[in-house]
Amino acid sequence: MWIHSRDKCKVGHANLSLEVVSMNMMATTKDIPIMVNDCSGKMGRAVAEAAVEAGLQLVPFCLTGPGFGGRVLNINNVEVHAHEASEKEEILDKVLDRYPDVIIADYTLPSAVNENAEFYSKRGVPFVMGTTGGDRNRLLKTVHDSGVYAVIAPQMGKQVVAFQAAMEIMAEQFPDAFKGYKLEVTESHQSSKVDTSGTARAVVASFNKLGLSFDAEQIKMVRDPEEQVTKMGVPEEHLKGHAFHTYSLSSADGLVTFQFQHNVCGRSIYAQGTVDAVLFLSNKIKESSEKKVYNMVDVLRGGSMR
Repeated sequence: MWIHSRDKCKVGHANLSLEVVSMNMMATTKDIPIMVNDCSGKMGRAVAEAAVEAGLQLVPFCLTGPGFGGRVLNINNVEVHAHEASEKEEILDKVLDRYPDVIIADYTLPSAVNENAEFYSKRGVPFVMGTTGGDRNRLLKTVHDSGVYAVIAPQMGKQVVAFQAAMEIMAEQFPDAFKGYKLEVTESHQSSKVDTSGTARAVVASFNKLGLSFDAEQIKMVRDPEEQVTKMGVPEEHLKGHAFHTYSLSSADGLVTFQFQHNVCGRSIYAQGTVDAVLFLSNKIKESSEKKVYNMVDVLRGGSMR
């Protein structure tokens, strides 16, 4: 196929336009400072690395738990100084002085969710809460009452969020479609995850709207490495970082079965989604959006995915 000179000119202009857009995006992302609490954890580190790779400005400070302060973490050539939470007021003062437009990404512990959210809200700092657990109703009330901008979601993997959204839509449009069916839910995560999967709980809520009667406490948590490998099919190299979910439905007579499954190895899907959430939140702040509290479905609908 021949390309005439006129077409070549168009291609050249297109390439030039793409380069300009790319440069503008890079300039924009570099203006967004992100503080990741806690960079010393595996998930926090993955988010920090993804943020640097995306061109965001990684703040060289993070808050960590007791006994873990005083360390200097090298993250993609950025030295991040870890400080214990007992120093949080002083450290955040320093961060806000240097990076007034900072957005915090929280990946700490379920037991710290509410306390951290109350601290960020009191200081008026926008944040993305990726940590699961805690009292979620209290969390949402804290943020709504404070008027701070935030993205709160138990699941940051955008493709998994899309699946969750599809389940919610199906539940709204076809209530009781699975009435009379039996549900079994199994979720497997690394042994360090102490709480039940927030994603599994959210999907179960949709199934209940579809006519099932299933208590989230019935979700089977698999944390034993041997069972994860032999029964769940988790690759051994991902035992310390995975999320396998299986939702099995069967009719009352046992003649019809459905199975929904999503298996994730590693942490990159969540790290990339968190960066998307930070970019989305930054745009909402710049727009002075009236709505201030969002979830990952809002991020998906906002078209902010890279």
